[in-house]
Amino acid sequence: MTKFSYSEYLSQFRNAGGKCNNVVSRLRGDSVRGHSQSDVPSEPEDVEPVVFAVRRGDVKAVNELATSAPLSLLKENKDGWIPLHDAAFCGQTQCLKILLKAHPGTVDKRTLQEQTALLLAVSCEHLSCVRCLLETGADPDISSKNKETPLYKACELENVDMVSLILSYGATVNQRCGQGWTALHEAVSRDNTEICEILTRARATMNPSNTYSVTPLIVAAQRGQMRALCYLIGKGADVNMQTCDGNTALHEASKNGTKESVALLLTKNADANKPNNSGLLPIHIAAQYGHHEIVSMLVSVTSRARLRHSCVSPLHLAAEHNRHTVAAVLLKTGADVNATLASSHSMQYTDRRATALYFAIANGSTKTAEVLLNAGASLSLDPVSPLLMAVHQGCVSTVSLLLDRGADVNARLPSYATTFPSVVALCMDNLPLLKCLLDNGCDALSCFSCTYGCASHLTTSGSDIRAVGSNGFVLQNDNMLPLNCSEPSDRETQFCEWIYSSVMCQWAGPIIDLLLEHVGHIQLCSKLTELLDSREEWLAVKRKSSSPRPLMHLCRFRIRTQIGRHRLKSLPSLPLPDRLIRYLSLAD
Repeated sequence: MTKFSYSEYLSQFRNAGGKCNNVVSRLRGDSVRGHSQSDVPSEPEDVEPVVFAVRRGDVKAVNELATSAPLSLLKENKDGWIPLHDAAFCGQTQCLKILLKAHPGTVDKRTLQEQTALLLAVSCEHLSCVRCLLETGADPDISSKNKETPLYKACELENVDMVSLILSYGATVNQRCGQGWTALHEAVSRDNTEICEILTRARATMNPSNTYSVTPLIVAAQRGQMRALCYLIGKGADVNMQTCDGNTALHEASKNGTKESVALLLTKNADANKPNNSGLLPIHIAAQYGHHEIVSMLVSVTSRARLRHSCVSPLHLAAEHNRHTVAAVLLKTGADVNATLASSHSMQYTDRRATALYFAIANGSTKTAEVLLNAGASLSLDPVSPLLMAVHQGCVSTVSLLLDRGADVNARLPSYATTFPSVVALCMDNLPLLKCLLDNGCDALSCFSCTYGCASHLTTSGSDIRAVGSNGFVLQNDNMLPLNCSEPSDRETQFCEWIYSSVMCQWAGPIIDLLLEHVGHIQLCSKLTELLDSREEWLAVKRKSSSPRPLMHLCRFRIRTQIGRHRLKSLPSLPLPDRLIRYLSLAD
């Protein structure tokens, strides 16, 4: 049909004869439902006269247009709306009746979005229009383009009267909408048990699954909707049905953290030992999300055998996500602090991590690491030392904690063979961390041990030197060394070779200066001398290395050597003057 402007339509009506003149007058706003022309809101010029009248509820004008120009009632706008849709949307029941009487076959006419007048009336909660349309034979099961039905929409709006009315006209109560949801899914998601009861009386299925196999009961558990959860269980909903990823309502309630939901499900025989597709039990989920009260509730009903056969323990998940309160609860109830990952799961990590302690440190969970260490976590069960991971993370507080608990400051990195401590290479440019390690007995002297001495080294220019041995790994610009369990090279990398690499040489001066504070008399090899000569500001470091060391420094170094690195942490507790303790602790 040709689109006419508002002025063109008026012209056609004038040409049609006197019967339309009074209609045109009212549409112009001369007398609309008792309002003056200034009270009438402006309308776009191309709005059809009948739509103009419908929106204002001008029953007389609509009636006269239906008589004089009935085809105008079928005129579609750019969105596929006819005047019937406008009447339903605006709640103009009397106009709606006139339009339906003139063209009853349009009752289920759809817009371009596949909306019927009934769906529009429901969406705007115009109950009288909904009743009028249903009485005229509107199909209550026609859905829109996004698969919303009138019943689904009424449930979404929590309009009890609307739901009852639509069902009384034969709406399919179990019809699926977007993503396979039913009206019951929607009512449950709103925690509206009154509507749930209306749907149930209309024979709504208790366990319908959506596209992802999510039932209304699981929706209630996901959202912590206690009223709906109690209602569905009371009506016999299956508490152990699983979603497509294997989660049950108990999994979802444990994730959501609603302990009331968990308690209710457990009293109604929810299975705490049913794993999801990832092999995780509800207690795993509760631990991961930090719900310690729910963990306490699930411990007694979770099979120890099932936990032993899980690929990961709840304690590992608590450690990984820094849930220190959960970790404390699990340990208090008998969890093994030194339980290791299943080999198949450990192999997924390049460092082959195994313990909860390592997980905590790898994820920056210092608080949880402390809880685990207090419970007796071992520092020697992982292929890569937890201390190396802490140094790699650059966390001084975690490193200090581990050193205080006896971690080996000179632990080796499996994938990186060196003649000097691995922690030095992992520190990179973190001088405060390096100082912490050196103060706790890190072997600084080995950094100055070189097989070439003052002779020329065999390596090429700094840009070509690899920061590790011949295992093929080269330091990248992100300054990261690999914490993995690959086989190291046969030849060990010396400190001078490592510090001379293009990545590290820019920090050589400050690093060597700090190392010199933790050794006695040493002689720099030609490579280190060359490095210190490369910058004027580093010449003082070179002079420091070649000058006789102060007697006070040599005495301190000698005493610390005699004490031994394992007992250095006991210095503060020795019955010595505070000044002497500070001196030996490198505080002065």
